[in-house]
Amino acid sequence: MTAYIIRRLLLVIPTLLGIMVINFFIVQTAPGGPVEQVLARIQGTAVEATARISGAGGERTQQNQGRTAPGAAAGEGPVGTYRGARGLDPTIVAQIEKEFGFDKPIHERFFLMLGRYVRFDFGESYFRSISVIDLVLEKMPVSISLGIWTTLLIYLISIPLGIRKAVRDGSTFDVWTSAIVIVGNAIPSFLFAILLIVLFAGGSFVQWFPLRGLVSENWESLSLFGKIADYLWHMVLPISAMVIGGFAGLTMLTKNSFLDEINKQYVSTARAKGLDERRVLYGHVFRNAMLIVVAGFPAAFVGVLFTGSLLIEVIFSLDGLGLLGFEAAINRDYPIMFGTLYVFGLMGLVLNILGDLMYMVVDPRIDFEART
Repeated sequence: MTAYIIRRLLLVIPTLLGIMVINFFIVQTAPGGPVEQVLARIQGTAVEATARISGAGGERTQQNQGRTAPGAAAGEGPVGTYRGARGLDPTIVAQIEKEFGFDKPIHERFFLMLGRYVRFDFGESYFRSISVIDLVLEKMPVSISLGIWTTLLIYLISIPLGIRKAVRDGSTFDVWTSAIVIVGNAIPSFLFAILLIVLFAGGSFVQWFPLRGLVSENWESLSLFGKIADYLWHMVLPISAMVIGGFAGLTMLTKNSFLDEINKQYVSTARAKGLDERRVLYGHVFRNAMLIVVAGFPAAFVGVLFTGSLLIEVIFSLDGLGLLGFEAAINRDYPIMFGTLYVFGLMGLVLNILGDLMYMVVDPRIDFEART
């Protein structure tokens, strides 16, 4: 086991390096980088990227203007090749390049960035006077809330439902639940979110739930029970929208996995020995059938936590990591883009290792030491 874990941890290094190399050079060769944006503002031709976000702290306006910082990446060429640089003093353009770090070759910038990232030094955001780490920690509670609750509910709904559908395969219950699964799989989460707003958040019918934010404005003045109730009250609609789009696939995966195991010889043998159905299902079939479900847990969790909630965050005005990443891409805020990519990529690789180790928890017959 120890040797296997060490091998997997060592593989994290080249895998993460490959992720950073590919994304760094793709992003940096794209036009419209920070130097071009600054030059456009100087020339008066820039279109300001303004994002109004209503979160728990109220509405705020972010404008990508005025601030520059070193450490960017570039598809920007030498002085004089930038769009918007015509008529400007080359000295000014050179100063802007130096401030962003574009006076160095692209490979040198990459290794400088990588050296900082090894020390978990991600620098500061270009358009906010705050470090990337502090900014991520500020947005993390929203994404953690959405990710944990959504993943938990998806598994709590999908696994029992999938088992029930497998046991009663072909019955009326299986048919009408399959119809629900098909509808859930066909409706995107953001469309279901809009429907929930129309029905339950004051759109056209009733207003049972709040429309925006993670908590109410008077949250600090509430009692402990009141804070918990207010938080859960705000999370009902966004989590419901995310669950409806996620439970369908896992339900069918669980059902098919159980059906495959139920039809095997060892199940017939267990039944022939007189074991009751519950013991057959949960003492023998469950352990084998859940292997494939467990294997997909890390990817499902990472997807829901960091990438699956962008549109939900926008619709419900939740200022989380999904919206932060979208703004960073629009505003060419490279420290946030590459910093979050590094952290979340590392977390995803580690969670994949934990997913493999969970195989052994579900089925102790698996021996990683025997793997070469």
